[in-house]
Amino acid sequence: MSLKKIFPFLVWLPLIKDNWKDDLVAGLTGTIIVIPQAVAFAMIAGLPPIYGFYTAMITPIVAALFGSSYHLISGPTTTSSIVVFATISKFVNPESDLESFISLAIILSFMAGVFKFIMGLAKMGKLVNFVSNSVVIGFSAGAGILIAFKQLKYVFGINVPLGSSFYEIITYIVLHIGETNLYILGVALSTLLIALLIKRYIKFLARLYMLIAMILGSFLAILFGGEANGIETVGKVPSHLPPFNVPDFNFEDMRMLTSGAIILAILGLVEAISIARAVALHSHQKLDNNQEFIGQGLSNIISSFFSSYASSGSFTRSGVNYQAGAKTPLSAIISAIGLMLVVLFFAKYASFLPKPAMGGIILLVGYNLIDFQHIKQIIKSSNRELIVFSVTLLGTLFLELETALFTGILISLFFYLERTSKPNIAILGLNSQKRLINLIRDNEALECSNLKIIRIDGSLYFGSIEKISNYISSLYDENEIHYLLISAEGINFIDLAAAEWLTHEILKWKQRGGGIYFSGLKMVSQDVLTKGGFVEKIGQDCFFKDNKTAIGQIHKKIDKPCKIKVFDECKIIQEV
Repeated sequence: MSLKKIFPFLVWLPLIKDNWKDDLVAGLTGTIIVIPQAVAFAMIAGLPPIYGFYTAMITPIVAALFGSSYHLISGPTTTSSIVVFATISKFVNPESDLESFISLAIILSFMAGVFKFIMGLAKMGKLVNFVSNSVVIGFSAGAGILIAFKQLKYVFGINVPLGSSFYEIITYIVLHIGETNLYILGVALSTLLIALLIKRYIKFLARLYMLIAMILGSFLAILFGGEANGIETVGKVPSHLPPFNVPDFNFEDMRMLTSGAIILAILGLVEAISIARAVALHSHQKLDNNQEFIGQGLSNIISSFFSSYASSGSFTRSGVNYQAGAKTPLSAIISAIGLMLVVLFFAKYASFLPKPAMGGIILLVGYNLIDFQHIKQIIKSSNRELIVFSVTLLGTLFLELETALFTGILISLFFYLERTSKPNIAILGLNSQKRLINLIRDNEALECSNLKIIRIDGSLYFGSIEKISNYISSLYDENEIHYLLISAEGINFIDLAAAEWLTHEILKWKQRGGGIYFSGLKMVSQDVLTKGGFVEKIGQDCFFKDNKTAIGQIHKKIDKPCKIKVFDECKIIQEV
């Protein structure tokens, strides 16, 4: 194994010489962008703001050094934050036992990192392809709604009981709407409105809309009387770098967090790979999913020793990073170092951020998680995908997050298996242009009375055997059909169960004086048949390179004249 494979940063280090200026500008832009996000995401995770800063300092550096994407920026994200809160709040209340909550969040990050790292070493990068987009879109939309509703207590100033579910939050706020603190509501809505106006109308400040809105929201809070009128601030933010602490590896804690860590790992990897792919479509960079798994895993593992919680790739910061002109992962490292300097010298100003202003911004964050464009496409294009999306969305709102995600994945896999278990079987005939064609496409195409030719579009595996078996059995019961040719270009693979059934079926047809033959079967599809010894049982003469050769050779075996003259070989038999 080469050093560049172990240390992927050796690949892009030589590029720094010609691109460091672009990376510097993109990195400094990223520093400004991450400040309000780090605070907001930490609040979503139920943690003090400083832990959002810690996470945004360490994870981008490690992910940049050991990941695959040149533009992906890792750090605290909405999805990872809400999963962290949902996982740990089942066991510990952050407001009554914050120290234990923080300790569990750090352990959870370490465990999620280990799962990611192992998946990367095991080259399981393709697994993310089995999580359908509808699951991700449904989960993101549900998470966005959930995030927004959990912030309503900060927006209205109503003391919603801790641990309330989505339904309970709605019910409680409706019943206690008269307790709304108008000062708090004014700050929250004003901050939200300012952010929307800047993003919509002041294009040159659009990248900084969240930061500017939070600053102006802070001034509004002061004008509205501040804490004297119930407007709370985030409190003191420590002005120091992430301390090195070994996580509290308690076996019992790790056991109870295992399912949450697996969910966090899967979601984080899906999120990171999806974002990296989206950016790579524009940058044309070739990605290595397995290396990205390793990078994301190491970033979570190492950062957990520096008081950081679980992270993943950030769509917003990655998009800004690319648009700002970043050329190498150095921009992510510069962004993290810039945040360290901000925390060291300007942390005291962060303590004045009012919670209602943060609540207003998080409402916008939650709204942005709802991908309306793709939701419309799902509604228009596929009822199955709509079911997957709806189940995942509703499950996220009303069930445990891991239950919602696994349910969505299982339903999407069920629909996939259901589709692949019913491969298309086309009956082929010869048309006037002497080409084999699906009879459905050409009613005038003719079939040979002695040779049935079909095309199977789909793989032969345990799930699809039933449909194919029923069809071939129906042909066997027709006394006139003794020879069957399967045009097999569309068969991608044959598994052991299908190979055993196929062998039995071919031998049964041979005993009756006929046979089943294949033309154009891919070598990879013959793998199990060859290695399993099935070809020896059925004979190599059952396989042909193409349809023309197969038709000619099979007709030599037919011992009775064809009633319908279709192929040249049919005429030869009749003349004998």
